[in-house]
Amino acid sequence: MLTDLTAYSARRRTTTRHPHNDAPDTAARFARLAALEDGPERELLCEEIVEAWLPMAHRIAGRFRNKGESIEDLQQVAAMGLVKAVNRYEPGRGAFESYAVPTITGELRRHFRDRMWDVRVPRRVQELRNKVRVARRELLDQPGSGREPGIAEIAAHAGLTEDEVRDGMEAMEGYSALSLDAEISSADPDGFSLADTLGAPDPAYDCITDREAAKAGLRQLPERERTILYLRFFEDMTQSKIAEELGISQMHVSRLISRSCARVRSAADVGHEAAEPARAA
Repeated sequence: MLTDLTAYSARRRTTTRHPHNDAPDTAARFARLAALEDGPERELLCEEIVEAWLPMAHRIAGRFRNKGESIEDLQQVAAMGLVKAVNRYEPGRGAFESYAVPTITGELRRHFRDRMWDVRVPRRVQELRNKVRVARRELLDQPGSGREPGIAEIAAHAGLTEDEVRDGMEAMEGYSALSLDAEISSADPDGFSLADTLGAPDPAYDCITDREAAKAGLRQLPERERTILYLRFFEDMTQSKIAEELGISQMHVSRLISRSCARVRSAADVGHEAAEPARAA
């Protein structure tokens, strides 16, 4: 009986073990590397070691596929982590693989944390997002949990304030953004996209700005010239009609309109130049 159990244990260890063929024996090269000063020889030896361990780095990068980043970019990030591991490794502190794996994995996770957000949020808020996400999942996994946990429950479970939980929940929506072409209503056969819900610039705003800028210059005009501008631009009267209304020549009306518009424009420009330093201050 004991013999059978021993044989079964040996077979189980053999079948459950997952050896990798991407862990080369580079102990001698690391020993040489530790004895070298900075220079071309050390750089060349580092490149040889990195090249030998590169398959392992690519294998680790493969664990992060299907997370929104191309495998080529992930392999580049993993290779950078491998270079850091090779340069920082101290042979007397254990096997290189035990040091390199967490170093490469950390570099990949840092890449997702810092580079993969569609909407940039502060590091503190990113950490809150992770705490809220973990706490929510743990509460949902509890026996008998059949509802979405509330903000107060998540805060108590994660050791956060309710405001921090709200910040973390808002950050969950910042990791990925919707396209403006994303369909919003699936119930409507015609449907509409997110872009259809966004407003457009109102041309009336420019008109309001121009009117406000013209007020100062208009106040400086004589009453007759203000009247001429009003009749021309607000009542849409022709110059000949205005001339007949005021008992002057059409040529005179034309000159007054040109001169009045120039004065109003000059006053608006002066007001704009005076406002610029005030806004800058």
